[in-house]
Amino acid sequence: MRALGLIGIVLGGLAAAGEVLHIAFPTARWFFAASRKVPPLNIDLGKDAVFPWFGWFSVVVLLVCGAMLLARSFSRAPRNPLTIRRIKRFREIKRGYHSLWILIALASLAALDQAVVGKRALAVKSDGKWVFPAFLQSDLKNKDFNVTGEPAEAPVDYRKLRKSFQKSGKGRVIMPLIPFDPTGDTLAPRSRALVEREGAYHESGERKPFFGLAARYFDVDESRFHLRYTMRNGKFSGPVDGWDENGSPVYTATYEDGKLVSETYNGEGAKEDFLALASSEPRAVKYHPAPPIFETRNWLGTTSQGYDVLAYLYGGLQVNFKAALIYLPIVYLIGVTIGMLMGFFGGWFDLVSQRLIEIFSNMPFLFVVIIFSSMVPERFKGLPVILTILVAFGWMGMTYLMRTAAYRDRERDYISAARVLGAGTPRILFRHLLPNTIAIIVTLVPFTMSSLISSLTALDYLGFGLPPEYATWGRLLNDGLANLSAPWLVTSTFVVLVGILVLITFVGEAVREAFDPKKFTYYR
Repeated sequence: MRALGLIGIVLGGLAAAGEVLHIAFPTARWFFAASRKVPPLNIDLGKDAVFPWFGWFSVVVLLVCGAMLLARSFSRAPRNPLTIRRIKRFREIKRGYHSLWILIALASLAALDQAVVGKRALAVKSDGKWVFPAFLQSDLKNKDFNVTGEPAEAPVDYRKLRKSFQKSGKGRVIMPLIPFDPTGDTLAPRSRALVEREGAYHESGERKPFFGLAARYFDVDESRFHLRYTMRNGKFSGPVDGWDENGSPVYTATYEDGKLVSETYNGEGAKEDFLALASSEPRAVKYHPAPPIFETRNWLGTTSQGYDVLAYLYGGLQVNFKAALIYLPIVYLIGVTIGMLMGFFGGWFDLVSQRLIEIFSNMPFLFVVIIFSSMVPERFKGLPVILTILVAFGWMGMTYLMRTAAYRDRERDYISAARVLGAGTPRILFRHLLPNTIAIIVTLVPFTMSSLISSLTALDYLGFGLPPEYATWGRLLNDGLANLSAPWLVTSTFVVLVGILVLITFVGEAVREAFDPKKFTYYR
């Protein structure tokens, strides 16, 4: 409880400080960024100015809830011996205990945000001064690093700037571990070095001769071709195209089994001078989706849109954890409250509420969510809107369990004693009844989170989920199934998705076993 309180206070404080000081702190920046992107979450003040009310509301909630948890952690009574025995039992179930720590480590990694994954540099040293672009709310421009001419007003490409500084030795650029954004960072076609052995070209580490497109590059990172060849059995065989340094096509040729058959040149200067221009050795051209290439730091390859797969998976992990942190408290607040009221009051309130829940719960959940999601205009779509739709149908399942628990306990002696002492209904429900049903809530949390991730993945796979600026595993899975010749897409998505669900399931099973009342009701 104390740790949760401190996390809430720190996160709320960083979010508020970042908004005032214009600093983009990892994770804390999301509240105001989401508030500005989604129109219902801000108030238009005119002249391109908005008031991000959702961001400030989130700050207040985090600070207030964090302060309450922190204060309660110092004033609470000693731990219940039964709770201590349950925690001890959970620790003894190793697969669940270790899975929980793995999930905590993944959540901590996801919270580092742009400090781990992003195309903006963590730090840049230029003219003896350090700047930290990844932690600024606005993009820097090329002119801020003494770039003149037409590209001066363009946003900085820090990967290109790092290469420029390495050549000139006039500065330093420190990039994140994965120097690509999850989305909005379309990469140029990738390439892999070719090695000539016994008169034939092979890809690095491959035994078979290379078949496909190969090229000599003016600039490998920018994918600026000098000459592009067709190779069969590791030899030039087929058409050849050539471009000058300005990108104009000036050369064509034809090879057969490694021998030049014909060629045409219509550029400036002599053909020999054009062919002698400085360029790379022949490299295998890998158009998107490109396979894993370690020399370009695309460790899991790229998607068909040109996004780095590892960065995209990281973005999907962030989306799932953010969704869970918002979805779970709201769903449990609504479901637990209504369920306890139904069981505590009974009568007509219970009857009417139960019939309404049965009607809504019998609707095909996924189809209903798809219908509502398709009705939302594109400019309003985002994580808050999708979560609102999911919350509207996600709270009903737990009402049955809470209703049963409240119906069973409402006639117990401790409830009668509270009534005699003058306790009101809210105090009885939340101070006396709720603590005695906490085992039900704790047991359900992991499975609710698993259901949320599955729902988000299914909606994104079908195209009714989050907009394209969000990295989602469902959309990546769809991309992989549409490009079965690129197995790294489906494989990486499947492994990550199943891995997360298995970890959550292990935690849920361990919690369920540890909180099972039968474990502590037998005489020994």
